[in-house]
Amino acid sequence: MQPIVGRGVAEVLDYGDPNFKKGDLVWGMTGWEEYSLITATRPLFKIEHTDVPLSYNLGILGTPGLTAYVGFYEIFSPKKGEYVFISAASGAVGQFVGQFAKLLGCYVVGSAGTKEKVDLLKNKFGFDEAFNYKEEKDLDAALKRYFPNGIDIYFENVGGEMLDAVLVNMRLRGRISVCGLISQYNLDKHEGVHNLSCLITKRIRMEGFLVLDYYHLYPKFLDTVLSYLKEGKVSYVVDIAEGLESAPAALIGLFSGRNVGKQLVAVAHE
Repeated sequence: MQPIVGRGVAEVLDYGDPNFKKGDLVWGMTGWEEYSLITATRPLFKIEHTDVPLSYNLGILGTPGLTAYVGFYEIFSPKKGEYVFISAASGAVGQFVGQFAKLLGCYVVGSAGTKEKVDLLKNKFGFDEAFNYKEEKDLDAALKRYFPNGIDIYFENVGGEMLDAVLVNMRLRGRISVCGLISQYNLDKHEGVHNLSCLITKRIRMEGFLVLDYYHLYPKFLDTVLSYLKEGKVSYVVDIAEGLESAPAALIGLFSGRNVGKQLVAVAHE
């Protein structure tokens, strides 16, 4: 039996790699355990910037931030003034996509599952508008209300009914970046998407991606986002559960939207 693995921040206690030394702080794939033996098959990134909280390396300076950066800038080739929609917008990735889009001068709307999260999107992350998808009986009508001229860019985190509604509201030559389909992961049978013909009639480009294919961009990403942080241009929210024993409940909570921002588990040891 092997421990569950996930991205973590750790201190090097012993090493067999000349790129690291005892006491280095790193982030990468670690086990759900107090001590991990990490092989060369798992990439590790040395943490050079210790003037920010360590948790940032699992959020805005780690995989979620890089995912947002790649999915927005690299996949979309966005332009100032475009109309951007983000589902699961208060999550670990969506919150950064929206802020990147606002920095570029786009009109940005996000969806989330509680009033608290909607308020967070508008009041902390600077989205132009946000709505609670659970309160909308008709997602198509909701999107038409917020995007009367249609959507240029959709950052997809949800799938299912939301994707179906977005497709009919996309503008000509719109772009959809597929980061995740969280509404579908635990279904016995995935919901069908019925409006795929819009990909043809609207000449929409829809592309899925894995952030691991873009790790070579990490230095460029880090320089960009560190400057945003130092200039106060981006905000970051994290949800921390205390103790390794809380990890299973924290993981399960992701699928009901219980967390606000990136879900982390703090593991303490002597």
